[in-house]
Amino acid sequence: MEHGPAIVWFRNDLRLLDNPAFTAAVAKGYSILPLFIWAPDEENGWPPGGASKWWLHHSLKALSKMLGELGLPLIIRVGKSLDVLEGLVKDVRAQAVFWNRRYEPWAIKRDAQIKTQLTNDGCLVQSFNGSLLVEPWNILNSQGKPFQVFTAFWKSLQKQYVHTPPLPIPSSFSPIKASIRSVSLDHLHLLPEVNWYGQIEALWTPGEVQAGNLLDDFIENHVTSYQVQRDFPGINGVSHLSPYLHFGEISAKTIWHKVKEVHSQHEEEVGPYIRQLGWREFANYLLYHFPQTVDKPLRTEFSRFPWWENQEALKAWHKGKTGFPIVDAGMRELWSTGWMHNRVRMIVGSFLVKDLLVSWQYGARWFWDTLLDADMANNTLGWQWISGCGADAAPYFRIFNPVTQGQKFDADGVYVRRWIPELASLPNEYLHCPWEAPEQVLRSSGVQLGTTYPNPIVDHSEARNRALLAFREVRSDREQ
Repeated sequence: MEHGPAIVWFRNDLRLLDNPAFTAAVAKGYSILPLFIWAPDEENGWPPGGASKWWLHHSLKALSKMLGELGLPLIIRVGKSLDVLEGLVKDVRAQAVFWNRRYEPWAIKRDAQIKTQLTNDGCLVQSFNGSLLVEPWNILNSQGKPFQVFTAFWKSLQKQYVHTPPLPIPSSFSPIKASIRSVSLDHLHLLPEVNWYGQIEALWTPGEVQAGNLLDDFIENHVTSYQVQRDFPGINGVSHLSPYLHFGEISAKTIWHKVKEVHSQHEEEVGPYIRQLGWREFANYLLYHFPQTVDKPLRTEFSRFPWWENQEALKAWHKGKTGFPIVDAGMRELWSTGWMHNRVRMIVGSFLVKDLLVSWQYGARWFWDTLLDADMANNTLGWQWISGCGADAAPYFRIFNPVTQGQKFDADGVYVRRWIPELASLPNEYLHCPWEAPEQVLRSSGVQLGTTYPNPIVDHSEARNRALLAFREVRSDREQ
């Protein structure tokens, strides 16, 4: 039986495959009005950064194309979400509104208010899990409290997760018959006036189709070697699916299913990659249960940590000019491509909070603006983990040595030479510690420390001791 119009509100779920809100609206016989609302002021001080806005522009363009091919124009509106939805419901006499859930604390509060108001207006409102494997409120420990250790959480999730194939794209649609006003994508001004994104544009293709292509290639060529290759930034050993997951161009459920389906006989080899989906789940789980962690440490004693206000050091970190090659390579990769290898994220994070004693909140903000995959849950978990102040975090006294990390994970210098060409001629022996190279080696390699490449902005050994002293102060305060 065909119903009247239904609005499908697209948010961080910019896809048609395995989209439960979209599929439910079609299955119930509604005529479909796909909607995207640009409302950055509702993000509680965390509107999308520059890199994310670039991706969003192209992702919406790709979604609009897919919908258009099915005869479903994507309607784009700007304004408060409730006002837009109420106005559209009235204009088209919509009987229902469907969306997939978000898990940021402000989004939960906003969506609850919208659901209450639209329901009071007489509209059917249904929300769905289109992002996670298991809802965060369904996983608790034996005391009925949230897990704070990943291994226990992951074991519980795997027991609960019901493995079903992703929802197919519906085969037939009933588009809404009315002509609906929509602003153009360019009206959102997501692309900056100055084109700083040339290399990003050359490397990335947002959209659901490319997400599927990347997954297929990764499954065919890399997933079984992921455990061995994932820590080496000079090797193409990871999936690069994180931006696609953040914008919902592919679902975690689709990745799980395809990996398991293709490699059903290789559970042990693909397990480490599937486990990364678990960390994504854990990040969203922690954000749901501990919403204050967006800008406050989960371990409250770290609110008294004696951070330094060192703007010059922070600026050098931003620009990849710390004098530590593996750190600088990572920061330059981030600025140029909108992405950074995960091992290097840990190295540059440790350097900021432990070598420079700059608060993790500064790092989180920089990543938020420069990462294509800037995701509130993952960003918060990552920075609190490396700072030692979150759930299941690395102990604060685990301080990465940027030299030995570079020598271990980029021994041949492929990564550092790619992003720091001014050091390309240095022998491997000195590539990760150019200040130790004899003057003759530096001269013959075309390196002039302090001119062509900076001297280290800190002495790592001294910085490590300062960090440990600061940590002991926090620990002693807690024990008193």
